Amino acid sequence: MKKTIALLVLLFVGVTTFAQNKNAKASIEVDGVCGMCKDRIEKACFKIKGVKSAVWSVETHELQLIYNEAKTNLNEIHTSIAAVGHDTKDLKATDEAYNSVHPCCQYRDEEVKEDHKE
Repeated sequence: MKKTIALLVLLFVGVTTFAQNKNAKASIEVDGVCGMCKDRIEKACFKIKGVKSAVWSVETHELQLIYNEAKTNLNEIHTSIAAVGHDTKDLKATDEAYNSVHPCCQYRDEEVKEDHKE
């Protein structure tokens, strides 16, 4: 009887520990040039259920993510970012979405890129 109870307790602890480990970390490259881009990119991520953390760096163009794999996936995140006008390494924003961003955020324009380097 004691062995059965001990086995059940170990099984319960093992399943509980496994169930809690559902957060994934990822880093993806996202095009943008400024703080307005940063806000737009991060908000696009937080619209998705399951995204716990999204931090985009203006300098490196790297988006650091923590998300619940049981609720979302990287494809959904890429799609949401592209929908607000930003290209990722895996998915390019449509021209319509890109043209909807503020003129100072149009990262495909070389002049805009140069303006933000200063």
